[in-house]
Amino acid sequence: MRTDLVSEPGDATRPNEDFAGVGLPASGQGGCVVVLDGVTSPSGGTGCLHSVPWFTARLGGTLTELTVSGRDLTLPEILARAIRRTADAHADTCDLSHPRTPQATVALARWSAAEVEYLVLCDSALLLRGPDGAVIAVLDDRLARLPRSALASDAVVDAHVRNKEGGFFTAAADPAVAARAVTGVLPRDAVRALAALTDGATRWTETFGEGDWTALFDVVAEEGARSLVERVRELEAADREERVFLGRGKTHDDATVVYAEL
Repeated sequence: MRTDLVSEPGDATRPNEDFAGVGLPASGQGGCVVVLDGVTSPSGGTGCLHSVPWFTARLGGTLTELTVSGRDLTLPEILARAIRRTADAHADTCDLSHPRTPQATVALARWSAAEVEYLVLCDSALLLRGPDGAVIAVLDDRLARLPRSALASDAVVDAHVRNKEGGFFTAAADPAVAARAVTGVLPRDAVRALAALTDGATRWTETFGEGDWTALFDVVAEEGARSLVERVRELEAADREERVFLGRGKTHDDATVVYAEL
């Protein structure tokens, strides 16, 4: 098995809010990949004493541990338990009902000798390459399908679509959102390699249109995860002034890529 991981902050003066982890059980019979994209908090408070990096480290660390050790649990059950455990860690000091309580998107994969399981919640992405070279993109596109009017302001998002029916869902303080994730299982021999990415890295395809998911996967597999992030940074820098490409709230975003050959 070969893995490649890079996680880079969008702004060197701010902490990276992403989380990335790879777990390899001592039995040698499988492994897991965990990627979280912490949701940057707007000005105005979150009801929480803790930072987004604190939250993603707690949730990501718990997800990694449970995904490796909890072979009897499904991935939605693991996500629900990890959210509950993280919420319990600060329920006594923070208002977890606040719509901007620390939260994150999730891309999670686990494999054994027999199968590959996957889970995606919100706009991180999981790419699966089969033995024939074809790439399957596992996406939760509910946020992308919302009309621009639904995303007009932070207040509108929080009131009407964030963790709401008909909107989109993130891993925050409610374990029930785990049931909203996109999930599936494939035979182990149907997946030769996979890549989990936050939307700061998928900009190469989704924002700048430099290539489809197969082309993006090829960059990571052939040139390395670092190369994809560097390509994104070059495109962001070139578009800094003109902002030709819409939908970019930040010039640079935290970018994380984890690649694994199974």
